[in-house]
Amino acid sequence: MIRKIRELFSIRALLGDVKPAGEIPAEKVLYSHFLRLAGPSVIEMVLVAFVGIVDTIMVSSLGDLAIDAVGISTQPKFVILCFIFALSTGTTAVVARRKGQGDLVGANLVLRNAFYVGLAVILLLTALGREFAEPFLRFAGAHDSYIEDAVVYFRIICVSLVFQGLNILINAAQKGCGNTQISMTTNLIGNLVNILFNYLLINGIGPFPRLGVKGAAIATLLGAVSAFLISLVRVLMRRHYLNIFVEGGWKPSYAVLKPVFRVSGSALAEQLIMRVGFFSFNMIVAKLDPLSYATHIICMNMQTLSFCFGDGFQVAATALAGQNLGAKRPDLAYVYCSIGRRIVVIVSVLLSIFFITMRYPLMRLYTDTPEVIEMGSVCLLILSVITYMQTAQVICTGCLRGAGDTRYVAVISLIAIGIIRPLAGYLLAYAVGWGLYGAWLGTLLDQTMRLVLSSARVRKGKWLEIQL
Repeated sequence: MIRKIRELFSIRALLGDVKPAGEIPAEKVLYSHFLRLAGPSVIEMVLVAFVGIVDTIMVSSLGDLAIDAVGISTQPKFVILCFIFALSTGTTAVVARRKGQGDLVGANLVLRNAFYVGLAVILLLTALGREFAEPFLRFAGAHDSYIEDAVVYFRIICVSLVFQGLNILINAAQKGCGNTQISMTTNLIGNLVNILFNYLLINGIGPFPRLGVKGAAIATLLGAVSAFLISLVRVLMRRHYLNIFVEGGWKPSYAVLKPVFRVSGSALAEQLIMRVGFFSFNMIVAKLDPLSYATHIICMNMQTLSFCFGDGFQVAATALAGQNLGAKRPDLAYVYCSIGRRIVVIVSVLLSIFFITMRYPLMRLYTDTPEVIEMGSVCLLILSVITYMQTAQVICTGCLRGAGDTRYVAVISLIAIGIIRPLAGYLLAYAVGWGLYGAWLGTLLDQTMRLVLSSARVRKGKWLEIQL
């Protein structure tokens, strides 16, 4: 048994059908390099998830409707950020290629030009978000019982998205060149600031006023500003690999942005499909009833734990895939993808055990409402199965994005998120009559389909031949 497990983690198994293009480092070296790069990203993502959990727990002290008011803003927020996410995908992929090619100037010009585009886009979108906050949130499924608090919260959050979006772009470039520690540091400090002012402003501590949901939004804004300023200072220092003072002129350059747009174009299509799918799915759940929706928000909060590990390891897989393809080592790009997939299997087993054994205590952290606790405990059982599909597929899609194969990832999103999740969620929740449980089973079907399609693409190996 032990021998078979060792074989599964061996170089031969990691390579699959890919032929070596040169000397392959020892297994210990490969795993160690992957984990060193992934470690800060995993810590960063866990911290982000932890802050989200603490944020929701603090807001829950105001009641279940306060959870709804904050939660209904989640998908509208991601709709605004989807353009930044797409641009960051292209930035990471192209910076990783330039790093692999030894092109310092090229990597820095990508950062500078992406920043120009991102700043213009995020200012426009956040202005629209603030102006049309109420109709946007009502369209998302907000109830009259909490719409007033939701609008106040969302308008402040829109301001924070300017700083969050620019921070995402800078850190995307840092991750592309393998510097995952700075992203961890910025988000750690930003999250600590967020938690501190949550504590001070939600219920009013000492001289600070009791602002409730508005206080949670202000805390998020202050955390976003703090994280952005640290990221900005880093790229203002000439001694670092990435800095905005590199030679090449300050005017925007289409030649520099062209490969970024090539990757980001398909990534944007993917993001738009994802947002439509998630937005539709969120509307389906929000229209069930306020208690079901509060349960959904709490369980989605728990799902971020699964996301954070998958996304953390994905950063390493994406960066290493891009760097090795730039260095003409597709064999190592494939190996690092395989390493990521094997590691997240182990993590997923541990997460499943955690969700199953701790489902009732976890729900009681947020609420004393018996109906919410019972519904949530069942959803966490479903999540214990989802977590494997979710973590494994993000490694595969991360490698495909790092190679620039974003068009195929967009197709996967169209099928799984744009069609299967909302359609299955609606049919199982309403037509079959399973309510919130049916919606979560729709999520399971979505994640399963994404894993099947992305794994098949990785095994075929066409992504290893893409040029950027």
